[in-house]
Amino acid sequence: MLKTFDLVLIGVMTATATVTYTIKHRAELKVEEVHRLEAEIKLEKDTIDLLKADWALQSQPNRLERLVKAYNEELKLQPTESTALVHAKELPMLKSEVPVPDVTEAKVSAKSATEASAKGAPGTKGAQATAKAQPIPMPAPRGEAEDADQIETGSVEE
Repeated sequence: MLKTFDLVLIGVMTATATVTYTIKHRAELKVEEVHRLEAEIKLEKDTIDLLKADWALQSQPNRLERLVKAYNEELKLQPTESTALVHAKELPMLKSEVPVPDVTEAKVSAKSATEASAKGAPGTKGAQATAKAQPIPMPAPRGEAEDADQIETGSVEE
């Protein structure tokens, strides 16, 4: 009986050692993957910093002024007037914000308009025009209380 119990304990110890080794091996693989990802992140950050520095060099006012003078005849650039600038809230609505027309209502209106035109009813063109007419989104007017020197920055998709 004692020998059977010893064999069972040896089997349990072997299984435990195998599971422990497997877990340790997986943890080491994960640590290697974390180090690899950290190296990739550092490389990407360094690349971003390099691109920002390059952009700073490329967009220096002195350099741009020389380029404008050199290519002025070909490009015919004009200074931007202050009246040509708009605020983000003055722009038209985003495509995602445009109201979706009710398809069933349009089908019913179109069907009734075609039936009326088939019968020869007068004024069917007006009915079709009103069925297709959608309100045009208009930009918000500029507030008169806003300071003219204040510039809004940020994304248009707020």
